[in-house]
Amino acid sequence: MDISGTRLPRVLALATAGALLLTGLPCGAASASAAPVTESATVVPVQTTGPADKRFNLVVLGDGYTAAGMDEFRADVDKHLNVLWSIEPFASYRSYVNVWAVEVPSPEEGVDCDPALAAPRRDTPLNMGFWGGCNPDSVQRLLTVDSGAATALAGLVAGTTSANRQIVALANSDTYGGAGGTYATASGGNALSSLITPHEIGHSLGRLQDEYDYYARGVPGGAYDGGEPSSVHHTLLTERQMRDRRAKWWRWLGEESESGGVIGRHEGGMYSTTGVWRPSKHSIMKTLGYAFDQVEREVMVQAISAKVNLVQGHTPDSAPIGADRTVWVETLHPVGGELDVVWRLDGRPLRQARGARTLDLRRVAITGGTHTLTATVTDPTPFVRDPAVRASAALTRSVSWTVDTSVRTAHTPVPAAFTGHTATDGPVGAESVVHADTTHPTDRIPAVRWSLDGRPLPNLGNDRDLDLGALRLRPGAHTLTARIAGTAAELRWSVDANAAEGSYELSEPLRTVRRPGRPPEYVYDGPFTMKLTARDDRPGTVVSQFRVDGDGWYTYYGWPTDADAPFRFTPGGTVIDDLVHGKLGTPRAVPWDDATPDYGTHTVEHRTIDASGNVSRATRFLVTLLRS
Repeated sequence: MDISGTRLPRVLALATAGALLLTGLPCGAASASAAPVTESATVVPVQTTGPADKRFNLVVLGDGYTAAGMDEFRADVDKHLNVLWSIEPFASYRSYVNVWAVEVPSPEEGVDCDPALAAPRRDTPLNMGFWGGCNPDSVQRLLTVDSGAATALAGLVAGTTSANRQIVALANSDTYGGAGGTYATASGGNALSSLITPHEIGHSLGRLQDEYDYYARGVPGGAYDGGEPSSVHHTLLTERQMRDRRAKWWRWLGEESESGGVIGRHEGGMYSTTGVWRPSKHSIMKTLGYAFDQVEREVMVQAISAKVNLVQGHTPDSAPIGADRTVWVETLHPVGGELDVVWRLDGRPLRQARGARTLDLRRVAITGGTHTLTATVTDPTPFVRDPAVRASAALTRSVSWTVDTSVRTAHTPVPAAFTGHTATDGPVGAESVVHADTTHPTDRIPAVRWSLDGRPLPNLGNDRDLDLGALRLRPGAHTLTARIAGTAAELRWSVDANAAEGSYELSEPLRTVRRPGRPPEYVYDGPFTMKLTARDDRPGTVVSQFRVDGDGWYTYYGWPTDADAPFRFTPGGTVIDDLVHGKLGTPRAVPWDDATPDYGTHTVEHRTIDASGNVSRATRFLVTLLRS
């Protein structure tokens, strides 16, 4: 069923800064064409971190890419993914996510009504189109998809269901547009569109709400008149009430926000301009380009982790086991940190085994009779402060066994070998946690020995994970090796400890001031432009970011109307499609935000994040804006 008639005004009213929210509404026609569209499709695993039924799966579809242009689709997927991996918590938990690209050649290039209603209709498998599927009562940026065809193509990815996947459909277009909800859509070639995906996953996976203070673009939302919102990141409470009641984001109050400014009480949100408050001045749920703040990030950590099980496998627990054997658990392995494992016997912690994935019961003083052995796996991430979230099934899992000393174990020979491990077909970043799991003999524990550039590395406790960040690697390329002691089994990784190089190019200033010990200063008396470029010695899209006066890091995307154009700074900002971009100093998101020019000297920093997750040191320069 097409989006049309009386439903359309409601769809348009839900316009967001990045997309149009279509939750609960059909995205195009679930037509009879959905079945044969699968015949020419190919499922390509882009990132495989584990079995599909044990992972959160991102399924990326392409529309309007011909067979000859499929390399362009792959490049667009790479760009969109690397923007996603540059944002926490996806950066730290990308190892919980499988990514699948479904390649289906299109008879014609492009999508419908791009960029105008009078533009030709294209013959494409997903029937994607701007203007809400070529509806004259819609808006250009509403990019819809045939939901039946999208579901059929995603269904080709074995092991995925609507419960463990997010579908993202990319249109072969440079025109800005997208939509969110059950299906997220974006134009593949527009750099700003790559920021729609994390925002929409915030909605669909984290159940986060929009923080916009308008219901339709260009129209202030007015006063909020409801009760205390159920939204985790909206409230009517004052900061003192939050602390006194230990409510909402009281644990984060007063801290520097990951998205800029300080976490406190900022008015506006849930489509209202006044009467309701959010944690940060701006975040990705308000302004595309910024990060999730700590409040939203905590929600997203729980949401991502709830899609998987921290315990991926363990010694069978259906019958009593003997005290003459080893017992094991296999855990997930976040890229950003190691999971904790605590073993308890009859409730008493076995401190000598803390962190170990395998416990040899023969080395534990166990008296005769039956006992209860428990292994508790917990994610100690600092992204979570709420004890209830930490204790939830998303971040804490336990397995228990009955140990009966009268049971005798038949030790079946099991060769020591590697099983799961961090992928070795590409470089790993210098801050990554690398893992290597092994088989599980009942009569011994295969020991994993790590070395870097041929030099043995100490790794006490959990030898299945190695935190490269703790080694503070010198820049350059390194070789990491894992071996199983006493065997020929070996794994090798290339470690990329070189961050991508970034550079900036500014429009011609009135003058340039250089002083010893200070960054260069560029003086302007009006608007100026900044173009950021990046270069890396490894494949993959590099994400550039910048910030002004220590505000939140902002993803560089060129300019909203042209991804290849430089970013434009002005004293008051530039209004494009009822949103404001490029105000120097204190940012503006909407026309009614404070437009007071911030004259004087400002510090601009920029950095890069490469495909391996390496973050470069920030480079600084100064800009002085004179009153004209």
